[in-house]
Amino acid sequence: MNILKNKAIEVLNGNWKNEIGFSIPCANLYPFQWFWDSGLIAIGFAHFDMLKAEREIETLLDAQWGNGFIPHIIFHTETDTYFPGPDFHRSDLHPQSSKKHRSTGMTQPPVTGFVLEEMYRISKDKEATLKFIEKAIDKVYYNHEYFYKNRDPQNEGLVYIYHNWESGTDNSPIWDDIWDTMNPPEYTFERRDTTHVDASERPSKREYDHYLYIIDIAKEHNYSDVKIAELSPFLVQDPLFNAMLIKSNQSLINLYEKLGNDEKVSQLKQWQEKSIHSFNSKLFDEELGAYVHYDLRNERALRFLSSSSFSPLYAGIPSKERAASMVKVMMDKFGGEHQYLCASFDPTSERFNPKKYWRGPVWVNLNWMLFKGLKAYGYSEIAERVKQDTIAIVNNNGFYEYFDSRKDMHQNGNAGYGGNNFSWSAALLIDLIES
Repeated sequence: MNILKNKAIEVLNGNWKNEIGFSIPCANLYPFQWFWDSGLIAIGFAHFDMLKAEREIETLLDAQWGNGFIPHIIFHTETDTYFPGPDFHRSDLHPQSSKKHRSTGMTQPPVTGFVLEEMYRISKDKEATLKFIEKAIDKVYYNHEYFYKNRDPQNEGLVYIYHNWESGTDNSPIWDDIWDTMNPPEYTFERRDTTHVDASERPSKREYDHYLYIIDIAKEHNYSDVKIAELSPFLVQDPLFNAMLIKSNQSLINLYEKLGNDEKVSQLKQWQEKSIHSFNSKLFDEELGAYVHYDLRNERALRFLSSSSFSPLYAGIPSKERAASMVKVMMDKFGGEHQYLCASFDPTSERFNPKKYWRGPVWVNLNWMLFKGLKAYGYSEIAERVKQDTIAIVNNNGFYEYFDSRKDMHQNGNAGYGGNNFSWSAALLIDLIES
């Protein structure tokens, strides 16, 4: 296990950009700073280099906009190895965007709140880490305030995402039904990702047309949240995204209580109560026995099972009874002896593709959340299986971005896909080994 942990440390140090103070997810394919990647990477660094963990978060928060928004990509460096880059996204169109950093005009799952709490948990010098948290925490709170003020048009306590990239699960089969409602123009552009990775493992050219079209609509209106809520063809309440916000709310409550800020605690508790209530009443599908996405634009539930369906376990959202139903569904559909837990999409569905990005492969970050959630609800044996499956797939293949869920594909160590030496796979593996 020490050999694997040392390799993980090597990966993280290799992807660290010291002159700016952030990590790239991996070389070539992802040459910038990504929001949720950075948060999860900081958890790994906290185990062996707390200063880098803190710097990672500082650099991320330094790109926050004037309205509290944190972008999903921050373009710290000039490179043409990634499309679409800063010239396509044009974050400068928003009147409150960062004047210091070019970025996208979309966000990603808000993990930073719980990341700060994880850093505190891991820290060997709690006093020093709490001092760092004290400096960073208001920016994270401000980010949560942005979501509740600007991304919840029906005042439900559930925030929307307006682009599939905001979900973190970029090309999930769940979005196929939304693409069917759209007919975007054909864009002319040069893909960069497929020069680094097999095209069969990535979204298609036509899918990219949809992605770019949604951004163009947002740009036409200078990334106005009000206009996006009114006009974007993609407007979704995502259980993974909202679970990350709820988990981070709770972490901010815990940390502000340590810091003695009663006013912020009171506001967070109000958000939390409304969010959890709406999450349970609107997103739980009794028939499927798990949580689903809700398409706000077309006012319908998107009734599919994915690893996102089980992520609320990590945020403590379901009752014990619902958790039991979720775990049964997960084991029945995702947990066969021939499979590693946990595929990113329902392996019994005709849309399942075990090699293609978020259409079926196993991802270390979702497994890490599932491990923590299962453990918290008392499912220690299944949590241990998730942990051992995750360690096994990395041990067999290396620190890839995502992995085949079919066990028989792992015989020759060729079941790792996407980018190699991937930062969050390394970071969260360190945390799993230490758990």
